Amino acid sequence: MCARRVLRAGPEADLVKSSATQRPKGGRDLFADPMPERVEPCLAQLQSKAPVGYEWAYEVKWDGYRLAIHIAGKRVRIITRGGHDWTARFPTIAHDALELGVDSAILDGEAVVLDERGASDFGALQKALGGRGGKRFAAEASLYTFDLLYLDGQDLRILELEERRQMLEQLIGRTPHGSIRFSEEIEAEGDRLLRKACELGLEGVIAKRRDAPYRSGRSGDWLKIKCIQSESFAIVGYEPSTIALGGIGRLLLAAQKGDDLVYVGGVGTGFTQASGAALRKQMDKLIVDKPALAMPVRKRGYRWIRPELVAEIALRGWTDDSKLRHASYKGLREEADESSIYRLG
Repeated sequence: MCARRVLRAGPEADLVKSSATQRPKGGRDLFADPMPERVEPCLAQLQSKAPVGYEWAYEVKWDGYRLAIHIAGKRVRIITRGGHDWTARFPTIAHDALELGVDSAILDGEAVVLDERGASDFGALQKALGGRGGKRFAAEASLYTFDLLYLDGQDLRILELEERRQMLEQLIGRTPHGSIRFSEEIEAEGDRLLRKACELGLEGVIAKRRDAPYRSGRSGDWLKIKCIQSESFAIVGYEPSTIALGGIGRLLLAAQKGDDLVYVGGVGTGFTQASGAALRKQMDKLIVDKPALAMPVRKRGYRWIRPELVAEIALRGWTDDSKLRHASYKGLREEADESSIYRLG
């Protein structure tokens, strides 16, 4: 039997109930499968309520960057959701991946930086990387792995999630210390788990079908249920300020509707002096004479920019006219992360 590993103390750890798992007996007796150069990630669909039933397994929703770790002999590649090579930006994870002692593997996970409570902090990860387009690396980042797609010549994507995760847990169990960790399954009813996650100030939970193979894209096999909604929006302009942090009074945001961008309101909180100043510097390089979309009001003093920057925004909901409620700025998404702009129905 292989005992479950314990997470670093913190809100995520408070949700985990220890249990034991056993690697599935037998296995596929196949010739070696070719190792994919890249696998499009399985993505979670947003849902307002946690699903019910034993067929669903629950994990913490990590708040960081989705990464695939490719190990081939003595070579490691760390690939972003958008297919960019970020190996150099996560040197500790790359080093520890070689310590797993495998000939070949592809691990799916999320790189995070933990705050003082032990919760994942997207802003701290962005700061470690130097912000959007930054060149720094995040040596203190941890990778919470939640799936194993390929191992020592075998493509595991056709196996059920439960089998893949049992094999992953055994693999990560060989290195109890280091930056690569196993994202624990949490044994609880979905609605109670979500309430507890929200009480602890976490972003939410992920639900996955135990019997599902690994399918790229949004198939509905994985669901995300959030305490506070967080989505990506294009920045189309801003209101400068002489008193606000970083000189930004308000960002003007847009979502996707069909082939067009539509205005969804603004955000004026969540900035620090440093993050606001850095963002304004980037926006001022993209100034244009007129907005890139139809605006209901053209207030004097707004500065319009090309919609090339994508901001991650926390929000409490939507108004009846499709505007953001109680929005707060979290940071800029990386182009390499390929986080899609929120699409209105």
